[in-house]
Amino acid sequence: MRTRTFAGRPVGAVGLGCMPMSWAYTPAERDDEASVALIREAVELGVTFLDTADVYGLGHNETLLGRALSGLRDRVVLATKAGLRPEADGRLGRDGRPEHIRAAVEESLRRLGTDVIDLYYLHRVDPAVPLVDTWGAMAELVAEGKVRRLGLSEVTVAQAEEAHAVHPVAAIQSEMSLWTRDPMGVPGGTAGGSLGAGELAAHGPGDVVGWCAAHGAVFVPFSPLGRGFLTGTITSADFDDADVRSRSPRFREEALRQNLRIVEVVRRVAERHGATPAQVAIAWLLAQGEHVIPIPGTKKLRYLRENAAAADLELTEEDLAELDAVPPPVGGRY
Repeated sequence: MRTRTFAGRPVGAVGLGCMPMSWAYTPAERDDEASVALIREAVELGVTFLDTADVYGLGHNETLLGRALSGLRDRVVLATKAGLRPEADGRLGRDGRPEHIRAAVEESLRRLGTDVIDLYYLHRVDPAVPLVDTWGAMAELVAEGKVRRLGLSEVTVAQAEEAHAVHPVAAIQSEMSLWTRDPMGVPGGTAGGSLGAGELAAHGPGDVVGWCAAHGAVFVPFSPLGRGFLTGTITSADFDDADVRSRSPRFREEALRQNLRIVEVVRRVAERHGATPAQVAIAWLLAQGEHVIPIPGTKKLRYLRENAAAADLELTEEDLAELDAVPPPVGGRY
């Protein structure tokens, strides 16, 4: 696989989001043995930028990843996150208190079976805690040798600047795909209040992708396949109640039907290259800059291999112009 660079280290141009193995999508299909095999196969394919978080399956995902990486730890960049916590009603609350971060990293290290985390993200900024306090606590973890680099998730350019003034931001992770372009600073973006912060809801995050390029950070798009929609395999809103998409405005029947216009364009480009729509969607992200490392998630080996092969798909200027012009999505993300 072609590589990109994170903190001076080569990694596969396409990474792996491990969340679906434990949480959010059809949890009844969870298969730990198959997931361990998939993670190990990913490393062999050159997919070496691996992403998890402490809340994915309430620690299950980190434990799974730690088990899968036994004997392979030195071959990957391992990223996890802290700053969210489960509430009594089942929702996730934000917790950026320094004491929470310090406790969380110890638990993550234990579950992952490692003595250092390569990339430690603040999963969401806690509006009740000054960002400089949270980020300062995370910087202390770097000084202590428990963490190598720090990242942010779903932030504005202003928040990135604020954190960067305290300690270098090595990565920013946000949802981005052909139907979610908010981090590119696209006018009339689709945040729609989904990020839960007034500034984001009112103004969008700004050009976070450009900020990363200018500051030597990688930009990590999660849900690069639009939660599976851009693969062209979802044509109806028939989801299990436990599937997060069952509550997404974009996946409601009427919105989904209109959003299929986006997939039609992706499929047309894919046919010209003998590729799949998923590969085109990933290749479009890779074309947004050498610092962009998408992390598609999957539980299936055939999709892992398909996604990894997208690193070698070269889109033409004509392709990119056609994809850039797809209609905006109908419905908010959440």
